[in-house]
Amino acid sequence: MISYSALTIAADEDIAAALCEDLEALNPEPTGTGIFEVEDGSGLWEVGAYFTDQPDGAGLAVLAVMHGVRDFLISEIPETDWVSHVRRELAPVPAGRFFVYGNHDADMVPADCVPLLIEAAMAFGTGHHGTTLGCLKAFDRLLEDGFAGASIIDVGCGTAVLAMAAAAVLPASVLASDIDPVAVDVARANVAANGLAGRVDCVVAAGFDAPALVENAPYDLVFANILKGPLVALAPQMGRVVKREGYVILSGILNEQADAVIAVYCANGFNLVQRDSIVDWTTLTLARNL
Repeated sequence: MISYSALTIAADEDIAAALCEDLEALNPEPTGTGIFEVEDGSGLWEVGAYFTDQPDGAGLAVLAVMHGVRDFLISEIPETDWVSHVRRELAPVPAGRFFVYGNHDADMVPADCVPLLIEAAMAFGTGHHGTTLGCLKAFDRLLEDGFAGASIIDVGCGTAVLAMAAAAVLPASVLASDIDPVAVDVARANVAANGLAGRVDCVVAAGFDAPALVENAPYDLVFANILKGPLVALAPQMGRVVKREGYVILSGILNEQADAVIAVYCANGFNLVQRDSIVDWTTLTLARNL
């Protein structure tokens, strides 16, 4: 069955939100709408609507004029078996000693690696994106340098691949937290699939204020693979919850945003240890020095 998407770009979040609300009044109604910040530092927002029936092009044009946005781009979306598609597209990923793979590639796992299984149906934060891959490589480097922390947390955990990497190689207390309950359910399923139940505690939390996160602080290592805005906002808390000489591994940072993130963290008691880039994305390793 063919479905349809209608996409445009708004100048700021307020315009995008107002347009998104007005899209709900169209006939035929969209089956879903959403707004997403364009991750290029431009401040622009993408507005999307999805339809099972051909959308009203004239109505979309009127809304575009009303809100001062670009004309909507309307596209057909063919029916797709997304799990099968992901299985075809997501090849196994080596990252230092770690090897991220799906069940369909279990026969490709090398004997001399730390395997991390992520199911194709749970494929956000799999290691294929430059941010997750960068975090795994940064963690591998810390291990090579002798890191052996006892308290670790993966903030904004997604699939919990980073938390699982830590639990797989260290006898540490490991937490995986995310603001999204669906992500936490995915994390728990992946933890169980990797035989790490009881080793990684997955919790719904924003920031570090949840009881489980407070109880486990201070941390020897914090992974935070999110976005520049939340990373900057978390910097003061990071300075309080990371042990002296502990580490943070940060990603979700566009290359051109890295200097600003480094400056904020240095102002909150950290110094830069390593800066790595994979295509458009930067991963930062910083140590708490106060």
